[in-house]
Amino acid sequence: MTYLASNLRFLRKQKGITQQDLADQLDVQRPMISAYEDGRSEPKLHTLLKICELLEVGMEELVEHDIEKQGRKVTQPKDFRILTIAADSEDRENITLVGQKASAGYLNGFADPEYMETLPQFHLPNLSRQATYRAFELSGDSMLPLVPGTIVIGSYVDQLHQIKSGKTYVLVTQTEGVVYKRVFNYLQENGKLFLVSDNELYKPYEVRGEDVLEIWESKAFISTDFPNPGDKKKPLTLEDLGEMIRDIREDLRRIKG
Repeated sequence: MTYLASNLRFLRKQKGITQQDLADQLDVQRPMISAYEDGRSEPKLHTLLKICELLEVGMEELVEHDIEKQGRKVTQPKDFRILTIAADSEDRENITLVGQKASAGYLNGFADPEYMETLPQFHLPNLSRQATYRAFELSGDSMLPLVPGTIVIGSYVDQLHQIKSGKTYVLVTQTEGVVYKRVFNYLQENGKLFLVSDNELYKPYEVRGEDVLEIWESKAFISTDFPNPGDKKKPLTLEDLGEMIRDIREDLRRIKG
């Protein structure tokens, strides 16, 4: 059990649970929790299962994954471990398109090969064959200048800690559904991701790492809306992004306070 002790200590503190609180919930003495966290003792199987339930973590992740250094893994339903992909007659991976109307169904069917086969598929040149891609049609104006109907192409990310703050991703989440946002990674600090819209009319919000089902890093987009030099709205500049990050840090300080 390589990482059990350090993960137990890290997750307990992250959730604001004292050793005594955890001992009471596990019906053991407090020194036993200290022994678990120091690596001097290991919990029995039924106690280990209860720890996983209380800390909202899978047993494999708790035991074999260095959560503090590498961040939380993307959680998946218990019966799903392999990403469902589509291929053409030449065994090349196709890109599956999740349209606006399909996004609600995708939340429940992304692990179902039969459902995935019902979605449109296409192929794009000039994309690296070392990644798996999926396309999502945007709805709403929260990510202007990308307008509703724009199709964002994302490459699959299998580890939460690989999320790079300030970049845009499509996240499939249990709480918010399918969203396209600029993401800031605060998993090591508080176990959460901070999601920001490029349109300042929309307020940022947080998503817990354990609520994320899939991550797709944006790589390209397809749009029938051509840029107009006379448009008032313009893409974010580095100065805009810097100001946005400062505002986010202020929001986080207020939240922590």
